[in-house]
Amino acid sequence: MQKKKAFFKEAVKNIKTSGTIVPSSKYLIQKMLKVVDFSKAKIIVEYGSGNGIITKEILKKLDKNGQLICFEINSEFYKHIQTINDPRLTVLNESCENIRFVCDKLNIKKIDCIISSLPLTNIPDKITEKILNQSYLQLKENGCFLQYQYTLTYFKKMKKIYKSVDLGFEIRNIPPAFIYKCKKI
Repeated sequence: MQKKKAFFKEAVKNIKTSGTIVPSSKYLIQKMLKVVDFSKAKIIVEYGSGNGIITKEILKKLDKNGQLICFEINSEFYKHIQTINDPRLTVLNESCENIRFVCDKLNIKKIDCIISSLPLTNIPDKITEKILNQSYLQLKENGCFLQYQYTLTYFKKMKKIYKSVDLGFEIRNIPPAFIYKCKKI
């Protein structure tokens, strides 16, 4: 219960960057992660890790030789995520618009999957465009970009970038969420 209160407090304080006041539900997380083929996904990137609820679930499924890179700009959430003790985890306190620079720095050629909790509608269009385009370039062929949103605002924008975009919906989340399942073909 204490974790939920801490998340709520930090989320309210930074609603523009958190995009919500409650953590993702287990139903939303399950629906998003079932798209990922963890037997093949060795490099996974998470945008907007928040309190680490999705991060922990990814680590449970990630191959022992896999790597998870988390981007979190909120300093309190960043500190919290750093307490997760797992050698496969790299936590960065920087914007994911720098994904290309980070991949070069970490010697990562291509990413298998990107899982995003970013509140895209709260981010300036220019930055969002850079994030989405750089993400596409860093994904390997047949790589996936998963994004949940509370509106369909970004559906057309995603279809302009990815040839394959499927839409899911999870009603058992507060608020209910749309899941964009984008595949680089």
